[in-house]
Amino acid sequence: MEFVLAFQQPPNVYETYADLLKAQQVSLAWKQYMGALAAAGVMRAGTQLDPRNASTVRMRDGQRQVQDGPSPDAHALFGGFVVINVETLAEALNWAELSPSSSAGFTEVIPVLPITRA
Repeated sequence: MEFVLAFQQPPNVYETYADLLKAQQVSLAWKQYMGALAAAGVMRAGTQLDPRNASTVRMRDGQRQVQDGPSPDAHALFGGFVVINVETLAEALNWAELSPSSSAGFTEVIPVLPITRA
């Protein structure tokens, strides 16, 4: 089964990482985590995102509205994701638990639905 692990960070996460030592520790934790996913052979895809430079688009009354920066409605920043292929939800939850984002923010586990073609 495929799952997306969506890494959510607190909105002030970049202030926390302004401390060089803390930033290096976090970077090392992510490298180790991604390395473990790859070594286990479960990671299919993934990438880091830059939510500070995101744009939010809404259509209202046929007009496009663009908000620069992360959504003001967001209670967390979507910092990245991986797609994993594991046997069970329990295994996906175990991988999510190990994510550095689960300590500072949270990791959302989302089942991937197969695409059916007509």
